[in-house]
Amino acid sequence: MKSARERMDVIVAYREVGTFRGAAEMCGTTHKTVRRIVEGGGADGGRPRRPEQAHNYDVVRDVVARRVGDTRGRISAKRLLGEARAAGYGGSARNFRRLVAEAKAAWRAEHHRGRRPGVWAPGDTVVIDWGSEGGLHLFCAVAAWSRWRFVRFARDEGAETTLGLLAECLEHLGGVPKVVLSDRMGCLTGGVVAGVVVPTPEYVRFATHYRFRPDFCEGADPESKGIVENLVGYAKSDLMVPAEFTRGDLGAANQAARGWCSEVNAQLHSEICAVPAERLLAERELLGPLPSLRPRIGKVTWRKVDRLACIRVGSARYSVPMRLVGRRVEVQAAEGRVRVLQADEVVADHPLVAPGETSILDEHYGGPRPAPRRAPRPRTPAERAFCALGPEAEAFLKGAAAAGVTKLGTEIEELASLEAAWGPEALVAALRRAVAFRRWRAADVRSILAAGKGTPEPTPAGEALIFPLPQVPTRPLDAYRAEGLR
Repeated sequence: MKSARERMDVIVAYREVGTFRGAAEMCGTTHKTVRRIVEGGGADGGRPRRPEQAHNYDVVRDVVARRVGDTRGRISAKRLLGEARAAGYGGSARNFRRLVAEAKAAWRAEHHRGRRPGVWAPGDTVVIDWGSEGGLHLFCAVAAWSRWRFVRFARDEGAETTLGLLAECLEHLGGVPKVVLSDRMGCLTGGVVAGVVVPTPEYVRFATHYRFRPDFCEGADPESKGIVENLVGYAKSDLMVPAEFTRGDLGAANQAARGWCSEVNAQLHSEICAVPAERLLAERELLGPLPSLRPRIGKVTWRKVDRLACIRVGSARYSVPMRLVGRRVEVQAAEGRVRVLQADEVVADHPLVAPGETSILDEHYGGPRPAPRRAPRPRTPAERAFCALGPEAEAFLKGAAAAGVTKLGTEIEELASLEAAWGPEALVAALRRAVAFRRWRAADVRSILAAGKGTPEPTPAGEALIFPLPQVPTRPLDAYRAEGLR
């Protein structure tokens, strides 16, 4: 088959020589080909156009076009095949798929949405979205004008998690935009009336606290927030797939996400030909101010402080200041922390512990826990007289009890009677020595008293005695050589 250029050469040669054979010899072809091209009337070579061939699916072409239009180009050929066979189609499923593909392409060409590129103003919009990969959920946000990106990981996509991460995003952004755009997240959507999204009351309170307007894109229309859809895909391929952190370690994952955000925000963005971190500095001047405190996020939980100055959350105990015993306090459990609030003031902040465990802060009780002390409580006159001797008597009493002296009551009566004969000072010194040598009988104390002051006093070993040695003259080894011996 001759190309258009070759056919034009044939026509020019024929006009020069005036014969079919002469033009054929000049162009290196046959005279029949030259005649067909010349009589065909132009560069198209006079090729006859093929008549439109009939197809076995022409009988259902109108049915397919109508069904594709009714479903806005979404129905599949598999679903249409049964209806087409009922309407008279007898061909193969493969041939029918060609008809459905042509009908869908024709419908889309006539119903193009006519999208325009997004035009963003500084300080105007932040777009948020969720993604998931490998058991972790990925929260993504983009400041539309500066292309500044924020990515964090979470274990769920609930309202409490979403609003907490959005608050963290605004804090890192350094201000509040006019609009926060999202898709129709179930955690933020309270209902849809006539296509208009009604946000949840909690989201409305959150937006009122930060003074921005919540906005939602159209249903099943991810293109309207493609700026953050691209970020979700970019974070999955560049952050999550080659990541070295353990998927179950949320802290390590968020640490990697912070480093990744710092890296990408400091690089040149191909769309705006600028560095997002530098562009954000100019955008912050147009952002709204941040509130001084975060709002209350999630369900408000109240607990009464018990007599141990503790509250119970999830079958675990958490301490609060002693001054709050008997009062009701607000509890917030989120992000692995348990915060206790009283009059909008955080009075206790604990790490989340497992059920059955206890988290205690010493400052709530005025200092560290004191060592347990089981002081003796004398009841009889002999016990009172013996315990009045002081700490030595108490140490003797506890040591004898630990040693299993079964007749300790009788021993104490006898020891108390020794005070009148020996005096309190001598008796106390004897008790001190008896405790040191672990002698728990009254007869042992009597023997110590009888020995008097001649007994040695045990003392702990002292430090090593170190003193310099005297210097003596030395002789070389050659002085000890025996001459004449072989």
